[in-house]
Amino acid sequence: MAPVSLRTRGILREMGLAPLWRLRGVEDVAVDAPAQVLPESPVVSVPLAAAPVAPSPALARPVEVRATLREALAPLAPVVEAVAPRREFATDLAGLGWDELEARIRACDACGLCKRRKQAVPGVGDRQADWLFVGEGPGAEEDERGEPFVGQAGRLLDNMLGTIDLKRGEDVYIANAVKCRPPNNRTPEAAELAACFPYLSRQIALIKPRLIVALGRPAAQALLNQEIKIGAVRGKLFSHASIPVVVTYHPAYLLRNMADKAKAWEDLCFARSTMRRLREGA
Repeated sequence: MAPVSLRTRGILREMGLAPLWRLRGVEDVAVDAPAQVLPESPVVSVPLAAAPVAPSPALARPVEVRATLREALAPLAPVVEAVAPRREFATDLAGLGWDELEARIRACDACGLCKRRKQAVPGVGDRQADWLFVGEGPGAEEDERGEPFVGQAGRLLDNMLGTIDLKRGEDVYIANAVKCRPPNNRTPEAAELAACFPYLSRQIALIKPRLIVALGRPAAQALLNQEIKIGAVRGKLFSHASIPVVVTYHPAYLLRNMADKAKAWEDLCFARSTMRRLREGA
Protein backbone atom coordinates (compact mmCIF):
# COMPACT_ATOMS: atom_id res chain seq x y z
CA MET A 1 0.00 0.00 0.00
CA ALA A 2 1.29 3.46 -0.83
CA PRO A 3 2.09 5.71 2.14
CA VAL A 4 -0.67 8.00 3.37
CA SER A 5 0.11 11.73 3.30
CA LEU A 6 0.14 13.84 6.45
CA ARG A 7 -2.83 15.81 5.07
CA THR A 8 -4.88 12.66 4.58
CA ARG A 9 -3.80 11.38 8.00
CA GLY A 10 -5.04 14.57 9.60
CA ILE A 11 -8.41 14.21 7.90
CA LEU A 12 -8.64 10.55 8.90
CA ARG A 13 -7.85 11.55 12.47
CA GLU A 14 -10.78 13.99 12.42
CA MET A 15 -12.96 11.14 11.15
CA GLY A 16 -11.77 8.96 14.03
CA LEU A 17 -9.87 6.58 11.73
CA ALA A 18 -6.23 7.56 12.18
CA PRO A 19 -5.21 4.64 14.45
CA LEU A 20 -6.66 2.17 11.92
CA TRP A 21 -4.62 3.38 8.97
CA ARG A 22 -1.13 4.10 10.34
CA LEU A 23 1.31 2.01 8.29
CA ARG A 24 4.24 0.26 9.93
CA GLY A 25 7.73 0.94 8.67
CA VAL A 26 6.69 3.78 6.38
CA GLU A 27 7.96 7.33 6.86
CA ASP A 28 5.61 10.31 6.79
CA VAL A 29 4.96 11.81 3.39
CA ALA A 30 5.20 15.58 2.95
CA VAL A 31 1.91 17.45 2.84
CA ASP A 32 2.67 18.81 -0.60
CA ALA A 33 3.68 15.44 -2.04
CA PRO A 34 1.79 14.41 -5.17
CA ALA A 35 -1.43 12.59 -4.51
CA GLN A 36 -0.93 8.85 -4.68
CA VAL A 37 -3.54 6.36 -5.74
CA LEU A 38 -3.90 3.50 -3.32
CA PRO A 39 -3.89 0.01 -4.80
CA GLU A 40 -7.14 -1.85 -4.71
CA SER A 41 -8.16 -2.99 -1.25
CA PRO A 42 -10.02 -6.23 -0.48
CA VAL A 43 -13.22 -4.26 -0.87
CA VAL A 44 -12.21 -3.15 -4.37
CA SER A 45 -11.61 -6.74 -5.35
CA VAL A 46 -15.26 -7.64 -4.72
CA PRO A 47 -16.92 -8.54 -8.06
CA LEU A 48 -17.84 -5.29 -9.71
CA ALA A 49 -21.46 -5.65 -10.56
CA ALA A 50 -24.84 -6.28 -9.21
CA ALA A 51 -26.12 -4.61 -12.34
CA PRO A 52 -23.80 -6.31 -14.84
CA VAL A 53 -20.88 -3.96 -15.42
CA ALA A 54 -17.81 -5.55 -16.95
CA PRO A 55 -14.35 -4.99 -15.42
CA SER A 56 -11.95 -2.47 -16.94
CA PRO A 57 -11.59 -1.50 -19.76
CA ALA A 58 -15.28 -2.03 -20.39
CA LEU A 59 -16.04 0.13 -17.37
CA ALA A 60 -15.75 3.04 -19.77
CA ARG A 61 -18.93 1.69 -21.38
CA PRO A 62 -21.21 0.79 -18.42
CA VAL A 63 -24.33 -1.19 -19.03
CA GLU A 64 -26.79 1.17 -20.67
CA VAL A 65 -29.96 1.75 -18.75
CA ARG A 66 -32.78 3.26 -20.81
CA ALA A 67 -35.45 3.62 -18.15
CA THR A 68 -38.47 5.83 -18.18
CA LEU A 69 -39.29 7.69 -15.01
CA ARG A 70 -41.82 5.00 -14.10
CA GLU A 71 -39.27 2.21 -14.64
CA ALA A 72 -36.64 4.07 -12.64
CA LEU A 73 -39.09 4.24 -9.74
CA ALA A 74 -40.57 0.73 -10.02
CA PRO A 75 -40.43 0.02 -6.25
CA LEU A 76 -42.54 3.14 -5.80
CA ALA A 77 -45.12 2.15 -8.43
CA PRO A 78 -48.20 2.87 -6.30
CA VAL A 79 -46.84 6.31 -5.53
CA VAL A 80 -45.99 6.97 -9.18
CA GLU A 81 -49.56 6.11 -10.10
CA ALA A 82 -50.78 8.54 -7.44
CA VAL A 83 -48.75 11.37 -8.97
CA ALA A 84 -49.47 10.43 -12.60
CA PRO A 85 -50.79 13.93 -13.40
CA ARG A 86 -47.28 15.24 -12.68
CA ARG A 87 -45.67 13.27 -15.49
CA GLU A 88 -46.10 16.24 -17.78
CA PHE A 89 -44.15 18.24 -15.20
CA ALA A 90 -41.25 15.74 -15.39
CA THR A 91 -41.23 15.95 -19.19
CA ASP A 92 -41.30 19.73 -19.00
CA LEU A 93 -38.00 19.75 -17.08
CA ALA A 94 -36.15 18.06 -19.93
CA GLY A 95 -35.39 21.29 -21.76
CA LEU A 96 -34.39 23.39 -18.73
CA GLY A 97 -30.92 24.76 -18.11
CA TRP A 98 -29.40 25.25 -14.68
CA ASP A 99 -30.87 28.62 -13.80
CA GLU A 100 -34.37 27.67 -14.92
CA LEU A 101 -34.14 24.29 -13.16
CA GLU A 102 -33.03 25.81 -9.85
CA ALA A 103 -35.81 28.41 -10.07
CA ARG A 104 -38.34 25.59 -10.52
CA ILE A 105 -36.90 23.72 -7.54
CA ARG A 106 -37.07 26.76 -5.29
CA ALA A 107 -40.70 27.38 -6.25
CA CYS A 108 -41.75 23.70 -6.18
CA ASP A 109 -44.98 22.60 -4.52
CA ALA A 110 -45.04 19.02 -5.87
CA CYS A 111 -45.31 17.44 -2.39
CA GLY A 112 -46.17 18.37 1.17
CA LEU A 113 -42.58 19.17 2.13
CA CYS A 114 -42.96 22.61 0.56
CA LYS A 115 -45.39 23.64 3.31
CA ARG A 116 -42.85 23.65 6.14
CA ARG A 117 -39.59 24.49 4.38
CA LYS A 118 -37.81 27.81 4.71
CA GLN A 119 -36.25 27.28 1.30
CA ALA A 120 -35.60 24.48 -1.15
CA VAL A 121 -32.01 23.28 -1.53
CA PRO A 122 -31.17 22.45 -5.18
CA GLY A 123 -27.50 21.48 -4.81
CA VAL A 124 -24.03 22.99 -4.95
CA GLY A 125 -20.73 22.51 -6.72
CA ASP A 126 -19.08 22.12 -10.11
CA ARG A 127 -21.80 21.80 -12.73
CA GLN A 128 -19.45 19.83 -14.99
CA ALA A 129 -18.09 17.58 -12.25
CA ASP A 130 -16.90 14.02 -12.73
CA TRP A 131 -18.12 13.22 -9.19
CA LEU A 132 -21.75 13.50 -8.07
CA PHE A 133 -22.58 12.82 -4.41
CA VAL A 134 -26.29 12.33 -3.67
CA GLY A 135 -27.58 12.48 -0.10
CA GLU A 136 -31.00 12.08 1.46
CA GLY A 137 -32.45 15.54 2.08
CA PRO A 138 -31.71 18.89 3.72
CA GLY A 139 -31.48 19.24 7.47
CA ALA A 140 -32.15 22.28 9.67
CA GLU A 141 -28.96 24.17 8.76
CA GLU A 142 -29.36 23.36 5.09
CA ASP A 143 -32.93 24.64 5.21
CA GLU A 144 -31.64 27.89 6.72
CA ARG A 145 -28.74 28.41 4.31
CA GLY A 146 -29.99 26.81 1.10
CA GLU A 147 -26.91 24.62 0.62
CA PRO A 148 -26.65 20.84 1.13
CA PHE A 149 -24.39 19.32 3.77
CA VAL A 150 -23.43 22.41 5.76
CA GLY A 151 -24.11 21.07 9.27
CA GLN A 152 -22.12 18.57 11.28
CA ALA A 153 -22.75 15.86 8.69
CA GLY A 154 -21.52 18.27 6.04
CA ARG A 155 -18.26 18.82 7.86
CA LEU A 156 -17.79 15.07 8.02
CA LEU A 157 -18.56 14.79 4.29
CA ASP A 158 -15.89 17.42 3.56
CA ASN A 159 -13.41 15.32 5.55
CA MET A 160 -14.49 12.21 3.66
CA LEU A 161 -13.90 13.99 0.36
CA GLY A 162 -10.48 15.07 1.57
CA THR A 163 -9.39 11.48 2.21
CA ILE A 164 -9.59 10.82 -1.55
CA ASP A 165 -8.12 14.20 -2.53
CA LEU A 166 -11.45 15.80 -3.43
CA LYS A 167 -12.83 19.16 -2.35
CA ARG A 168 -16.34 20.60 -2.32
CA GLY A 169 -16.90 22.60 -5.48
CA GLU A 170 -13.85 21.26 -7.33
CA ASP A 171 -14.88 18.51 -9.75
CA VAL A 172 -17.58 17.62 -7.20
CA TYR A 173 -21.31 18.34 -7.22
CA ILE A 174 -23.45 17.63 -4.13
CA ALA A 175 -27.22 17.16 -4.26
CA ASN A 176 -30.00 15.40 -2.37
CA ALA A 177 -32.74 12.97 -3.32
CA VAL A 178 -35.34 15.45 -1.99
CA LYS A 179 -34.81 19.19 -2.14
CA CYS A 180 -36.88 20.28 0.90
CA ARG A 181 -36.32 19.39 4.54
CA PRO A 182 -38.52 16.57 5.88
CA PRO A 183 -40.03 17.50 9.26
CA ASN A 184 -37.72 16.70 12.18
CA ASN A 185 -35.16 15.40 9.65
CA ARG A 186 -37.12 12.19 9.20
CA THR A 187 -36.45 9.84 6.28
CA PRO A 188 -38.18 11.03 3.08
CA GLU A 189 -41.35 9.14 2.25
CA ALA A 190 -41.87 7.29 -1.02
CA ALA A 191 -44.23 9.94 -2.40
CA GLU A 192 -41.71 12.68 -1.63
CA LEU A 193 -38.87 10.80 -3.32
CA ALA A 194 -41.08 10.18 -6.35
CA ALA A 195 -42.16 13.82 -6.60
CA CYS A 196 -38.57 15.09 -6.39
CA PHE A 197 -36.91 12.50 -8.61
CA PRO A 198 -37.41 14.46 -11.88
CA TYR A 199 -35.28 17.27 -10.46
CA LEU A 200 -32.44 14.91 -9.57
CA SER A 201 -32.76 13.19 -12.94
CA ARG A 202 -32.43 16.52 -14.75
CA GLN A 203 -29.42 17.48 -12.63
CA ILE A 204 -27.72 14.22 -13.58
CA ALA A 205 -28.47 14.86 -17.26
CA LEU A 206 -26.94 18.34 -17.04
CA ILE A 207 -23.85 17.37 -15.04
CA LYS A 208 -23.08 14.15 -16.95
CA PRO A 209 -20.90 12.83 -14.09
CA ARG A 210 -18.56 9.90 -14.59
CA LEU A 211 -19.49 8.44 -11.20
CA ILE A 212 -22.32 8.84 -8.69
CA VAL A 213 -21.82 8.13 -4.99
CA ALA A 214 -25.12 7.45 -3.19
CA LEU A 215 -24.94 8.49 0.46
CA GLY A 216 -27.41 6.40 2.41
CA ARG A 217 -30.36 4.14 1.69
CA PRO A 218 -32.98 6.63 0.40
CA ALA A 219 -30.58 8.09 -2.16
CA ALA A 220 -29.48 4.62 -3.25
CA GLN A 221 -33.05 3.37 -3.61
CA ALA A 222 -34.10 6.40 -5.64
CA LEU A 223 -31.15 5.92 -8.00
CA LEU A 224 -31.07 2.11 -8.24
CA ASN A 225 -34.76 1.29 -8.53
CA GLN A 226 -34.70 -1.33 -5.78
CA GLU A 227 -34.89 -1.88 -2.06
CA ILE A 228 -31.38 -2.08 -0.66
CA LYS A 229 -29.44 -2.61 2.53
CA ILE A 230 -26.19 -0.68 2.63
CA GLY A 231 -24.25 -3.59 4.12
CA ALA A 232 -25.30 -5.86 1.25
CA VAL A 233 -24.37 -3.51 -1.61
CA ARG A 234 -21.06 -2.08 -0.44
CA GLY A 235 -18.12 -2.85 -2.69
CA LYS A 236 -20.34 -3.42 -5.73
CA LEU A 237 -20.84 -1.27 -8.79
CA PHE A 238 -24.34 -0.41 -9.96
CA SER A 239 -25.63 1.73 -12.79
CA HIS A 240 -28.11 4.57 -13.20
CA ALA A 241 -28.76 6.05 -16.67
CA SER A 242 -25.53 4.42 -17.89
CA ILE A 243 -23.53 6.03 -15.06
CA PRO A 244 -21.74 3.82 -12.50
CA VAL A 245 -23.05 4.15 -8.93
CA VAL A 246 -21.22 3.37 -5.69
CA VAL A 247 -23.21 3.13 -2.44
CA THR A 248 -21.95 4.03 1.02
CA TYR A 249 -23.23 5.30 4.36
CA HIS A 250 -24.70 8.76 4.87
CA PRO A 251 -22.45 11.02 6.99
CA ALA A 252 -25.28 11.62 9.48
CA TYR A 253 -25.46 7.85 10.03
CA LEU A 254 -21.70 7.74 10.58
CA LEU A 255 -21.98 10.39 13.29
CA ARG A 256 -24.25 7.98 15.19
CA ASN A 257 -22.34 4.81 14.29
CA MET A 258 -18.67 5.65 14.59
CA ALA A 259 -17.54 2.05 14.06
CA ASP A 260 -18.74 2.16 10.45
CA LYS A 261 -16.44 5.05 9.51
CA ALA A 262 -13.78 2.50 8.55
CA LYS A 263 -16.25 0.88 6.14
CA ALA A 264 -17.02 4.29 4.61
CA TRP A 265 -13.28 4.81 4.08
CA GLU A 266 -13.12 1.49 2.23
CA ASP A 267 -16.08 2.56 0.08
CA LEU A 268 -14.36 5.83 -0.82
CA CYS A 269 -11.22 3.94 -1.82
CA PHE A 270 -13.41 1.72 -4.01
CA ALA A 271 -15.00 4.79 -5.58
CA ARG A 272 -11.59 6.35 -6.27
CA SER A 273 -10.34 3.12 -7.81
CA THR A 274 -13.45 2.97 -10.00
CA MET A 275 -12.99 6.58 -11.13
CA ARG A 276 -9.37 5.88 -12.02
CA ARG A 277 -10.41 2.98 -14.24
CA LEU A 278 -13.15 5.02 -15.84
CA ARG A 279 -10.67 7.74 -16.75
CA GLU A 280 -8.12 5.28 -18.02
CA GLY A 281 -10.74 3.68 -20.23
CA ALA A 282 -11.98 7.00 -21.64
